[in-house]
Amino acid sequence: MEAAAAAVLPALVPSQSAVVVLLAYLGYLAVAGAILPGKLVAGAVLPDSSRLHYRCNGLLSLLLLLGLTALGTYMWWMSPTVVADRGLELLSATFIFSVIVSFALYFAGLQSRHKSSSLKPHVSGNFIQDWWLGVQLNPHFMGVDLKFFFVRAGMMAWLFINLSLFAKSYLAGSVNLSVILYQFFCGWYIIDYFVHEEFMTSTWDIIAERLGFMLVFGDLVFIPFTFTIQGWWLLRNKVELPLLAAVANCCIFVIGYLVFRGANKQKHMFKKDPKALIWGKPPKVVGGKLLASGYWGIARHCNYLGDLLLALSFSLPCGASSVIPYFYPTYLLILLIWRERRDEARCSQKYKEIWVEYCKLVPWRILPYVY
Repeated sequence: MEAAAAAVLPALVPSQSAVVVLLAYLGYLAVAGAILPGKLVAGAVLPDSSRLHYRCNGLLSLLLLLGLTALGTYMWWMSPTVVADRGLELLSATFIFSVIVSFALYFAGLQSRHKSSSLKPHVSGNFIQDWWLGVQLNPHFMGVDLKFFFVRAGMMAWLFINLSLFAKSYLAGSVNLSVILYQFFCGWYIIDYFVHEEFMTSTWDIIAERLGFMLVFGDLVFIPFTFTIQGWWLLRNKVELPLLAAVANCCIFVIGYLVFRGANKQKHMFKKDPKALIWGKPPKVVGGKLLASGYWGIARHCNYLGDLLLALSFSLPCGASSVIPYFYPTYLLILLIWRERRDEARCSQKYKEIWVEYCKLVPWRILPYVY
C-alpha cells in the first residue's frame, strides 16, 4: 500500500508539461470558438426578456483539433498516448485550475453591478453556497461565454482521453471487442453531441444553473476524468465479451440513444416552434406552455432515461467482475434523480396549477410504471 501511494503521489503534482497541455488545449478552444464559422443560435429567453446567442461551431472545432492531433502524431511532434501517460498529472492540473477559476468567478461576481439576468449577482451571504453554486448565470471573459465554453471543453476532453487510451491499447496489442464497443459508443455519443450542439442552449445547465465550482469542476474535471473510468479499466483488465452480451449491449445503446436524442430534439423544436408536429401529430400542450406529446407524454424527464441507458451501455463492455466501471451510471442515476427533484420543485413554483395538471396527464417522472 505504501509503495503504491509513493508511486501515485508524485504523479498528482502537476508537471510543467501537463500545465502546457491543459493551457494549450483551452487556448485552442477559445480561439477556435471565436474565429471558426458556425450557426448562431439564440438561447432561451431570460427573466429580463433578454437572450444570449451562441456560436455553435463545436463540431468544426473538434474536427480541426482531431486533424491537428493526427498531423502532430504523424510528424512525431507529439505522442498519441501523451494524455494516457500523464493522466494523473493532467487531472491534478485541471482540478487546481478549476478551483482557481471558481474563486475568480466568485469574486468577480461579487463586484458585478450588472442588472441583466445573465450577469446580475445572486448572493445568499453563505460563502460555501455562493462559491459552489455560483454567483452569476452566464459570466463572460474576453467575450467568451464561460459556461458554454467549459461544457464544450469537458466533452471534447472526454473524447481525447479515450482516443489516447485506445492508442495505448493498440500499441500494447490489447484491443478487443470490449474496447471497440466502449470506444465506439462514447465516440458516437460525443460527436453526436457536437452535431446537435445547439440543443445544449435549451438545457437546464445553460438556462438555470449559475456558474460556480459545481459546474466548473463538473465540466472540466468530472466529465473527462471520471466518464473515462471504463477506458482506464479496459486498459488494465482484459475482458472477453460474449457475442450475445455484445448484441444486448448494442441494443441498450441504440434504445438509449433514440430516447435521449429524440426527447431532447422534441423539446428543442417545441421551444422554437410550438406548432411543429411531433411523431406526425400536432403537439399536446398543457396550459399553452408544457409539452405533453411524444417522449414528453410518456415521462416528465424521459431524456434522463435515455441518458441512463447510454451510461449503462458505456460500462457493460467492462463485464461484471468489478463495480468500478459502473461508477458513471451509478453516479448519473443519483445526479439525475437529485436534479429531477430540483427541477420538479422549480417547475411547480413557476407553473403552479398548470404543473399540477401536467403531472396528472404525465404521472411518471423518468421510467414509466416504475418511477
